[in-house]
Amino acid sequence: MLTIEKLRAYGADVDEGLARCMNMEDFYIGLVRKALADNKLPLLEKQIGEGDFDAAFETAHSLKGMYANLSLSPLTKPVTEITDLLRSKAEADYSLLMEEAKKQFDILCNL
Repeated sequence: MLTIEKLRAYGADVDEGLARCMNMEDFYIGLVRKALADNKLPLLEKQIGEGDFDAAFETAHSLKGMYANLSLSPLTKPVTEITDLLRSKAEADYSLLMEEAKKQFDILCNL
């Protein structure tokens, strides 16, 4: 069961996330659950793999905003780096960042 304590141990800035949710724990936990149900990381990985960097940027930017607003810091970090690379249209190997994002997502899902 997902709890505030588990999110805090994961590395989420729970106090910041709760502040955005008017300190309503159930509301915050519900939003985190919705973010986990809206798993677009495979889509992002597919778009990058196909070289559709404009679509990948849109997906990454959306994920970054969702994770950052929920203060899910360990997951936000690699997605932010991916977003920044895609924004600058940098030729890059995204595989390590994608692996880290998927790892963090899996850890979060298993809390």
